[in-house]
Amino acid sequence: MDGDLSSSWDSDDEYEKFIRRMNPPRVVVDNDSCADATVIRVDSANKHGILLEVVQVLMDLNLIITKAYISSDGGWFMDVFNVRDRDGNKIGEEMKLNEINGFIRKSLGEESSYIPSRRRSIDFMPSSDHTSIELTGTDRPGLLSEVCAVLSDLECNVVNAEVWTHNTRAAAVMQVSDKGTGSAIGDPEKLSRIKKLLYNVLKGSNKSREAKTAVSVGATHTERRLHQMMFDDRDYERSGEDNGNVCHRPKVTVVNWFDKDYSMVTIRCKDRPKLLFDTVCTLTDMQYVVFHGNVDAEGPEAYQEYYIRHIDGSPVNSEAERQRVIQCLEAAIERRVSEGLKLELCTSDRMGLLSDVTRIFRENGLTVTRAEVTTKGGKVFNIFYVRDAAGNSVDPKTLDDIRAEIGQTVLQVKGHSDHLKSPQESPTRFLLGSLFKSKSLYNLGLIRSYT
Repeated sequence: MDGDLSSSWDSDDEYEKFIRRMNPPRVVVDNDSCADATVIRVDSANKHGILLEVVQVLMDLNLIITKAYISSDGGWFMDVFNVRDRDGNKIGEEMKLNEINGFIRKSLGEESSYIPSRRRSIDFMPSSDHTSIELTGTDRPGLLSEVCAVLSDLECNVVNAEVWTHNTRAAAVMQVSDKGTGSAIGDPEKLSRIKKLLYNVLKGSNKSREAKTAVSVGATHTERRLHQMMFDDRDYERSGEDNGNVCHRPKVTVVNWFDKDYSMVTIRCKDRPKLLFDTVCTLTDMQYVVFHGNVDAEGPEAYQEYYIRHIDGSPVNSEAERQRVIQCLEAAIERRVSEGLKLELCTSDRMGLLSDVTRIFRENGLTVTRAEVTTKGGKVFNIFYVRDAAGNSVDPKTLDDIRAEIGQTVLQVKGHSDHLKSPQESPTRFLLGSLFKSKSLYNLGLIRSYT
């Protein structure tokens, strides 16, 4: 029986490859038809997850999608995307235009083997340079510090990491290397010990919710995995205490269009980078297919409209299912919203650096709501969003103490001053005066001159 099923899957896969071979994707990158955006048109044989593939490629290339028109009814996928670079401009370089075209073609080409539930990243080959660690559990103040301390004690160097928190849950994808070899961790006993100790940290004293740890060698599309992990962890389930935040949530509606057997999903919320990826990612994870869609993100508010069916061909057919779609899309939008004061750390890499920095945060009563850790060429560039342990704005005196204690590390304050508790001075004056001209830090050469 299993052999017959395996043969059936192999046949389906070969048939899909044959269709793609006979109908290769057509990608047109047009810089002439729109005055303020580069237009990308993609025509390809249709398959489940293809919309997410294309959006993921555009996101990985750091492009901002301002408009999108989606049509994949029947066996053909025809989409149009208006994109800009990070500075809000059209793509001017011919090399970049060719790169976009090439990446999309490669992603949709004959050898593409996209399966929505699996890990995947465009143009990243599996690597033996690091071990990927995936963690989910209940969030609490100091959790990231405890995780980093365990890894440091086990002589694991955190090379790259991304941490999200949402609705009392936390998820992290961390790429670590062995201190001794500088490569992926190959000792099975050490891997088992890492999993056990990290599980104990994540579980803590919480008996009502499970914690999960997993390790693997190779490349992982971090943001794709974080969405999957938090979805699997049911971070979209809200407690009764959360009802007071309704006015701050995205506006998501789901209604059925009975004449066409579609469910129409509409989303209105504040625009931000990667928003389209986040919503399409969740619809794909929930096994829905977007047949038609319209996206407009040219103003401060984004509007998204999708006509969907479940992969089995049925629209949303119960109130419980409708509410679940709404909750999951709200969660997808909120996960990446950065709550707290933004701190940027840039310095030379060393073993235990992340453990030391997060320990200082914890000892000074700060909790990390989101983090991005990047290492390249012996330099680290880390971003932390922090609040105090009660979830409130950071006290300016606490922040000054932290920056003094970190020593030779460059730690800069970014973002909005409203994430700092108001001193008697105006927030703007405080940031420029107290933070950027603190004598202890200025004399150590840690603060660059901003004039």
